Amino acid sequence: MGLLCFAGGNMYRIFLVEDDGTLCSLVKKHLESWGYEVTAAEDFSDVMGEFVRVRPQLVLLDLKLPFFNGFHWCDEIRRVSQVPVIFLSSAADNMNMVMAMSRGADDFIAKPFHLEVLSAKVQAILRRAYSFGAGANLLEHGGVILNLGSSTLDYQGKTLDLTKNELRILNLLFSRSGQVVARDAIMQMLWENDDFVDDNTLTVNINRLRRKLESAGLKNMIVTKKGQGYMVP
Repeated sequence: MGLLCFAGGNMYRIFLVEDDGTLCSLVKKHLESWGYEVTAAEDFSDVMGEFVRVRPQLVLLDLKLPFFNGFHWCDEIRRVSQVPVIFLSSAADNMNMVMAMSRGADDFIAKPFHLEVLSAKVQAILRRAYSFGAGANLLEHGGVILNLGSSTLDYQGKTLDLTKNELRILNLLFSRSGQVVARDAIMQMLWENDDFVDDNTLTVNINRLRRKLESAGLKNMIVTKKGQGYMVP
């Protein structure tokens, strides 16, 4: 049994993207015995959706996967996060290793591997990555990824830079997706952050944000509920 591994008071979360069920179970069980919280990918067509929901501190990524290969998912992860990524692959030739590193991977472990070697590498990379704090905070809704750390929104390969107020509005709407958020609640949230916003100013902010979202193909992302407020459906 290994030592419990914590980050900022919480167990380190690892996202394991491996379609070999036997190997996935072995790796998951071994890392959990070291005190890590391991979530295995289930929907290989929506790895990014699961990534955002898990909010891992490290990703273990197989190269050969259904739908899209590991290089694709590494690119997608790197668009929104600097979380450490370790590739696991039997195709451990020099070209694949170089491609993995050029896409921002932190390590490449050739299959078959010893579980003890894997856990040692995981521990070393986590220690290196989080000795000075955790990664970005992400929210996801309908394929749209809101990055609170970089004040950006990512959707289908497009990245939007958000103003301070735009980020706060979307953060509130995303965190209550499917619910109507009253205009007063949004204004109060902005007011608490030292930005005075009256009713007219909020309308201007919402309209400007809508135009920005439409430029990325997100036409009806913010819905107005007349007399009530706004929502992200």
